[in-house]
Amino acid sequence: MHIENHPVFGKQMHEPVTIYFNGNEYKAYKNQTVASALIANGVKKFGVSRKLVQSRGLFCSRGRCCSCYMTVNGEHHVRTCMKKVEEGMDIYPNLEDPEVRRD
Repeated sequence: MHIENHPVFGKQMHEPVTIYFNGNEYKAYKNQTVASALIANGVKKFGVSRKLVQSRGLFCSRGRCCSCYMTVNGEHHVRTCMKKVEEGMDIYPNLEDPEVRRD
């Protein structure tokens, strides 16, 4: 659910954009974070924990924890609570450790 007209901040949702999560199309708005756009669209599972292999989702919303890490436009471990949405953004959950590249 998007808050389209906030009682204090007013109308914040001006420019709609399209984002893709796991290949599915979702509606978001400029200046929204990736995490808040996904939550507003009903997506709650952002990945799985490495050790216990349990679902991860939005936890602190301020970039302090690692619960919202996802793969955004091919970049692994992006803090989605800090990253703003962009038109056509491809987002995937982190379901395993990223490949480590060596020089």
